[in-house]
Parts: sequence; C-alpha cells; structure tokens
Amino acid sequence: AVDDSASIRQLVSFTLKGAGYEVIEAADGMDGLEKAKSRPVNLILTDQNMPRMDGMTMVKSLRALPQYKTVPILILTTESSDAMKAQGRAGATGWLVKPFDPQKLLEVIKKVIG
Repeated sequence: AVDDSASIRQLVSFTLKGAGYEVIEAADGMDGLEKAKSRPVNLILTDQNMPRMDGMTMVKSLRALPQYKTVPILILTTESSDAMKAQGRAGATGWLVKPFDPQKLLEVIKKVIG
C-alpha cells in the first residue's frame, strides 16, 4: 500500500488485514519501489500524486523489472480525468477513485489476484 497520506495507508491496511492479507506500507513511490525490490509482493496498491516519485513513475519502474511484469498494480487516487486514467492503463491493472468503498476495494483485489 503506497500513499503519502498516513490515514489512507492505515485505512487500506486495516481493510486488507481484516480480509486476511499481509500488508506492507510505503510513504511514496520511491519507498514503494525499494520495498517491492527487497521482497516479492502479489499486488501493489498505489496513489498517483506523491512526493519524490509519483504512482505512474513507480508503475513504469516496477514494470521494467522481470518479477513485476505481471503483478497486478491498482492505482487508488483522487485523479479521475480520462487523460490520467488513459496514462494509467499503460502500466496499471486498474484505477480506483478516492474516497473508496472498502468492500468494493476487496472485490477488485479478489478479481485481480484470484
């Protein structure tokens, strides 16, 4: 769960842990990229607008790594413009808009990781 907002990270983490998932939190794209490189993950959930490295840059960096070519990456953001979504589809698996419904988030996660 990559987001510069601690409260969003906590909400995502609480939702996922409650459904039985293990969660690793990162404060921005740079932190998320480093954590993903240090241990394998089955799903990445990231914000778009963050300091140091935004979500799309992190997605492109992850997709360049062999172990992350097919790992689902969901972007969870306040950005809802069609142009931004189109850019996101270049590497992300899905696009969710904040505020999010925890139940819907879990449904989407179940769809992408089975």
